[in-house]
Order: sequence, then structure tokens, then C-alpha cells
Amino acid sequence: MVSKQKILIVDDDVNIAELISLYLTKECFDTLMVHDGEEAIKNFATYNPNLILLDLMLPGIDGYEVCREIRKTSSVPIIMLSAKGEIFDKVLGLELGADDYMIKPFDSKELVARVKAVLRRFHLAAAEPAEPDVSEERGDFVAYPDLIINQTNYSVTYYGSTIEMPPKELELFYFLASHPNQVFTREQLLDHIWGYEYIGDTRTVDVHIKRLREKIKDHMSWCLSTVWGIGYKFEVKKN
Repeated sequence: MVSKQKILIVDDDVNIAELISLYLTKECFDTLMVHDGEEAIKNFATYNPNLILLDLMLPGIDGYEVCREIRKTSSVPIIMLSAKGEIFDKVLGLELGADDYMIKPFDSKELVARVKAVLRRFHLAAAEPAEPDVSEERGDFVAYPDLIINQTNYSVTYYGSTIEMPPKELELFYFLASHPNQVFTREQLLDHIWGYEYIGDTRTVDVHIKRLREKIKDHMSWCLSTVWGIGYKFEVKKN
């Protein structure tokens, strides 16, 4: 029997937490509810969830700090929940390592759909270990000197080592690398990676590019390049 995927729900509003738990239980998820940041960090280690739904405004340790602490040891998917709609809050959440961000109030069907989508991408990433030998790669991948990005098994191999990367970062990286030297505006990248229905700010793209550059440094043969006033490109340098 396949075990249920576990969702840790972190929200100080007991009614909202119970409602979210009800939605997810109906979709055959196992859930655990906690109502403050300290309990979230403690229960994360023992419950070992497949995904965390994390409210930002928590008593004591807030959601940002919870995310920061969890990201020190784990790449488990995190969807932040907040009544705050300011772009700054979204950008900060993404910079700290959140995989998605939903503004309250939200539709139950959208919440379930986002949970399933994030889990699907994350499980694809963990399904197969990356192989440094290009001859062993399968599916949709691009390869450059010292770099392999495989979108089929969601893996990135950089100088022979596997690089941990959230799904959206990898999808953005793969998209740019699969169109070498082609410039894309932030709006085009939002459309291709997040979808036309995504209601967000173009700075979301900037945040993800920044995180990619922290993990993947410029190579003598290629780099992630900013085209000022326009957008970004994966630049392949001519010898």
C-alpha cells in the first residue's frame, strides 16, 4: 500500500488550519497542524513532511524565520500563506527559499492544485540521481562544459556534483540554457515558467536568477547574462 504524502500545516488561526486540513484530507493527504513557529520547527524533524504550508504571521518565530531555519538542512517544498499582498513580502519569501506563495483568502481548489503541482515537480527532482556522464542521461536535458540540466528527472550536475535546486529555479535555468544566446524579457520568462495565470511581479524572475547565480558561477564557456533594460539570456561564449 502506498503511504500518504504528509503535509505540515503551520497557521496560528485554528479555524483556517482545520479547513485546510479538511481540504487536503479529502484528497488523501495526511496532515499535521501546528500553530506557532517553534512548534513548526520541532515537528518538522519528527513528522518529516513532504510539503509545508507556512503562514507568515505567526506568534513568536514568524514564517520567514521558520523557512530560513528549515532551508539550512532541507529542500522540502514550502508554500507560504499570507494575508499580506505586498510585492516585498513575496520577494522576501522567495529569496528565503519558498517554492510558492498564496495570498489569503484563497480558493480551496487552487490550494490543492498548487500543493499537487509543487509535490509533482519535487518528486520528479528526487526520482533519479544525476549522472555526470552525458551518455547516461535520459529524457530532456541540455549539456555544456561542466554542466548538465535534466528537466525529465529534475537534476542539475555542476562540475560533477549534484546541485540542489527548487523546481522553478531548475525550470527557469533549463529554459534559458535550452535557448542559448536568446534574450528573454522578464514578462516572457514569467509566462513560460509560471504560466499566464500567474499573478505576480517581474521581480520574481530577478529573485530566481539571483538564487541561480549563488549556486552556479560564470563559466569560461557560458554564463547567465543580464541584458540591461531587457531581461536575461544564457550566454554561450565563442572560443
